[in-house]
Amino acid sequence: MWWPSNLVQVSLFRALHEKEERRKGGFTRNQFFMVAFTCSFIYYIFPGYLFQMLTSLSWICWVFPYSVLAQQLSSGLHGLGIGAIGLDWASISSYLGSPLASPWFATANVAAGFFIVMYIITPIAYWFNFYKAQTFPIFSAGLFTSTGQKYNISTIVDSHFHFDIEAYEKNGPLYLSTVFAVTYGVSFASLTATIVHVLLFHGSEILKLSKSAFQEKRVDIHTKLMRRYKQVPERWFICILIANIVITIFACEYYIEKLQLPWWGVLLACAIAFFFTLPIGIITATTNQTPGLNIITEYIIGYLYPGRPVANMCFKVYGFISMKQALEFLQDFKLGHYMKIPPRIMFMAQVVGTLIAAFVYLGTAWWLMDTIPNICNIELLSADSPWTCPADHVFYDASVIWGLIGPRRIFGDLGTYSAVNWFFLGGAIAPLLVWLAHKAFPGQKWILLINMPVMIAATNQMPPATAVNYSAWILVGFLSGYVVYKYRRDWWERHNYLLSAALNAGLAFMAVLIYLSLGLENINLKWWGNDLDGCPLASCPTAKGIVVKGCPVYH
Repeated sequence: MWWPSNLVQVSLFRALHEKEERRKGGFTRNQFFMVAFTCSFIYYIFPGYLFQMLTSLSWICWVFPYSVLAQQLSSGLHGLGIGAIGLDWASISSYLGSPLASPWFATANVAAGFFIVMYIITPIAYWFNFYKAQTFPIFSAGLFTSTGQKYNISTIVDSHFHFDIEAYEKNGPLYLSTVFAVTYGVSFASLTATIVHVLLFHGSEILKLSKSAFQEKRVDIHTKLMRRYKQVPERWFICILIANIVITIFACEYYIEKLQLPWWGVLLACAIAFFFTLPIGIITATTNQTPGLNIITEYIIGYLYPGRPVANMCFKVYGFISMKQALEFLQDFKLGHYMKIPPRIMFMAQVVGTLIAAFVYLGTAWWLMDTIPNICNIELLSADSPWTCPADHVFYDASVIWGLIGPRRIFGDLGTYSAVNWFFLGGAIAPLLVWLAHKAFPGQKWILLINMPVMIAATNQMPPATAVNYSAWILVGFLSGYVVYKYRRDWWERHNYLLSAALNAGLAFMAVLIYLSLGLENINLKWWGNDLDGCPLASCPTAKGIVVKGCPVYH
């Protein structure tokens, strides 16, 4: 379990702190980092401000400006992204992390999963009109009525912020776009695939390592070197865990009218996080990809406690985000393991950092909401605004689907998408087929590189992630993990992870500079190069008789 993204940090720290003689005609690693950092810093002014279309160059839309089909196929932000080109590192690394840090086999699995979902399952579902698919955009995180209009959620919420069944029956059922519905299906499959995969391929290893850990028989070189430091007592972790659970239960009970989540919901969320931390942690530590746990938390509380959207969001945070934070905590400890940082110092850095971050994040959020007009309101913001909050819109939509209306009326016996539940079974079977193939052909080592949880969960980030986020990420990952690694192995070993750190750092500094110098003053540049995507018809429906503003009507 090497946690690939940590190698980026290790490379950066070594470049900044280790002394190195400059090679003739070349750079030291420190010099290479500064050159790459400067280039990234200067370049980001173009996709970040001057020429924002670099985020998604959907050139086919320019060739067919009046064709809905062509724009559905080629739009990088609102369609399938065929031919779309992304030249923005922020867009490339925003959802799947740095492609330079991804092992090639994991990148290949993500590419296969993306291709199957976007170019096989989605087109079949849309053009065969499953669940009235052609009535809605092919790619959207929106919620729709049966006539293709945006669903007015406020009409089905009562004065106590609970679900109004009578109003919902009057308005009619809620519908999803094709990609949104398919993404939920593969999310179901990824959960069962993760559990089955870990049991089949890592079960015996987990058992052996657990026994050796208790008996202290099997330790690697890093562990031997770290033994010179005092370890963090387990009671420190236990005390923090208990204190946080108690405080969370108190907050939920004291503000029960607002948070809607009872005490037993907190305990159940913690139990789910405990159960999934190990299997999902194994996938993350070996592939740099994290299958989402958010769906199962929303599904469970949606059935147990329907009609309460805030309770669903709280349960999702305590069940999913806590597990995600636990994995990041483990990843940071592994980084300290690599860098030989004393565990107690790492522990205190984590605790103090978490406390500071809590206040900084909260303060920043309130500041942004007070200073930026219409933040996150897509209908009132300009098309080139950076404050559209795509992830928050998906979070809100999920609270409506799973919390307010409930899974039974969407994916259950009372819902439109009940057949999507078969993905649970498909996800459980897929790793078994790979395992059986490996047993039947043990000499074929490439079979072990097929990682079904990663392949199935490839599109878990869509939406809010878009096709160009994936296609550009896959292309860069292929060039780095396969082409450069195979033909320039020495350069890859020396500079690959360092380049990733430099690109991230340069982008971050320029993004902050742009906001402080231009964003705060609302200084915008209006020209066609800042018209993101340039595919206005990609979100249009193609069903006959459906009227949507700005779209042609089919007869």
